[in-house]
Amino acid sequence: MTSIKEQAAISRLLSFLQEWDNAGKVARSHILDKFIETNQGKTAPELEQEFSQGASLFLVRLTTSLRITYMTDSCLEKLLRSIGIFLSAVSSNRYLIEFLEVGGVLTLLEILGLEKIKEEAKKESVKLLQVIANSGRTYKELICESYGVRSIAEFLAKSKSEETQEEVQVLLDSLVHGNPKYQNQVYKGLIALLPCESPKAQQLSLQTLRTAQPIIGTTHPSIVDCVLKVLGTMHLEVQYEAIELIKDLVGYDVRQALLKGLVALLIPSVKETSKLQAKILSAHPQPADVFAAGRGRQGHRCFVQMFPLVAEHVRKCMGEELYQLFLSNAEDLYMKIDSIQADILAANTVNVTKALCLHGSSYSMNTLYGSRDSAQMAYLTHFEEDVESKE
Repeated sequence: MTSIKEQAAISRLLSFLQEWDNAGKVARSHILDKFIETNQGKTAPELEQEFSQGASLFLVRLTTSLRITYMTDSCLEKLLRSIGIFLSAVSSNRYLIEFLEVGGVLTLLEILGLEKIKEEAKKESVKLLQVIANSGRTYKELICESYGVRSIAEFLAKSKSEETQEEVQVLLDSLVHGNPKYQNQVYKGLIALLPCESPKAQQLSLQTLRTAQPIIGTTHPSIVDCVLKVLGTMHLEVQYEAIELIKDLVGYDVRQALLKGLVALLIPSVKETSKLQAKILSAHPQPADVFAAGRGRQGHRCFVQMFPLVAEHVRKCMGEELYQLFLSNAEDLYMKIDSIQADILAANTVNVTKALCLHGSSYSMNTLYGSRDSAQMAYLTHFEEDVESKE
């Protein structure tokens, strides 16, 4: 037989459950407030003691209410926080299984995709998914099998709260660890996030990719293009993370593709180069146009070929072997030079303006520049007049 004390405890529990069952929206909100205030941080045994060994009876009411009302956002944040008290309690595996058996994961993931749901409620949903993922490999697989990676990644890209986005990063980081069956799925999801419009999502994805890459061990073919495109962003924090990831990727099989891609970024577009070269060959070009057109390897080679004096100075700085390689195959120059030649390029520069200024009085126009058409000669005449005026 139960003691008088036990009977009183059971009576209190039944009274509490009846109060919840009969309460309206406002009353339930107050019940949840009191529950959160008095039970935050309690262990599973402490919760059982609080509910006279019937805590699961209240949890099932919370999960039922969640499934019925989550689309209306009625007390949603408080419901999620209350369920979180059960799931995050020490020795709470029983509560976790009970929540998952009624489709808890699918409900949490669906909340992330609903536009009408408030951001705070979605953040609480992410926190619950963190608790589930941190409970072990089986639970991580359950999230992934429920199309969780796609839902979580899409939410990260669309979220307007940086604090919430950081919580999502924690979740994705958890899913990539200790989850060999689905870690590649998480990895691909992170790469797919890089072209999104949210700078914060890009930054967090790049950070998580740095963690994921050594776990995955191999690279996905799309990662090079995605990371290189991110370098064009105006957000310095995103650029920084992209550069750090590129440094890591150099140690993998995409090293060659990365190098080619980075060098390609240094070359002006055909459209840009065509406009600049047209200015150079116009009747009255400005000196700055030539130097602008010289950005990029092909532009530099044209500059050397147009002006023998420049060619003379470039040859001296580069050395004969490197200079010939530059003339014969400028496109792949940076792919073929060794470390010593790279140091030579970095240490030696040619000040074309100064060279022309110093040698202009010592050579005739034909000696300096060879035979050129009228447009080019007009430029050179203009250049000499400009130098003289500055003197």
